[in-house]
Amino acid sequence: MPLVFVHGLRVSGAMWQPVIQAIGKDHPTAAPDLPGHGSRRGEPFDIAGAVAAVADAIDELGGRALLVGLSLGGFVATATAGAHPDRVLGLVAMGCSTRPSGLFAATYKAAGRLAARYPRRADRLSAFAFRRALPGPTGEAMVAGGLSSRTASSVVKAVCETDTLASLAAYPGPVWLVNGERDHFRRDERDFLKACRDGRLLLLPRCGHLTSLADTGAVAGLVRDAAAVVTVRTHGSPTPEVRR
Repeated sequence: MPLVFVHGLRVSGAMWQPVIQAIGKDHPTAAPDLPGHGSRRGEPFDIAGAVAAVADAIDELGGRALLVGLSLGGFVATATAGAHPDRVLGLVAMGCSTRPSGLFAATYKAAGRLAARYPRRADRLSAFAFRRALPGPTGEAMVAGGLSSRTASSVVKAVCETDTLASLAAYPGPVWLVNGERDHFRRDERDFLKACRDGRLLLLPRCGHLTSLADTGAVAGLVRDAAAVVTVRTHGSPTPEVRR
């Protein structure tokens, strides 16, 4: 089962390397850099370009894949599933079960503008925060591909303007909405679950927005379980569905 991992705001595809290594070699994998991030720093960001980057990664793995995204990556993966349902075998959307609006959206946009205005300072603070929240290899992976706070304002604006519920409703395949129990990006998770045609909601106890990645083995296991379910549905394997 091919797997495409989609990274979050400011970071790059390198953030997923600890999880990819924990999954092992049973699955072909890709973790593309989105426009404005990692190897594509300096490029303008929009959702259409991000979806195109993910679609290209799917094509490189044979044309169909299970998508796994966190935060911005979850929003982009969901948009890709809605736009290309025939190429997305399943969707694991982590830390993206919210429709930014009101005070939440205003605060989110203000933080994005501030980061874009002072990108070097924001990158330094982000690197410190990543390493503090995720000690060891997981924290280092967050910064390994470089940080891109300069694009934060355009990313936040794009996310706020994206109709993620419509993308979920347009996608007929299996969806795993995965949120940390303490994640502020889970506030609309019940509406997101209702929008799914074939959805399930998983809560990670005592985890926040980023610390859901702290237990690399658990995340890898979750992805493997999702891949097993998708394999059953795609190829008719007798392997039973794994539920959590």
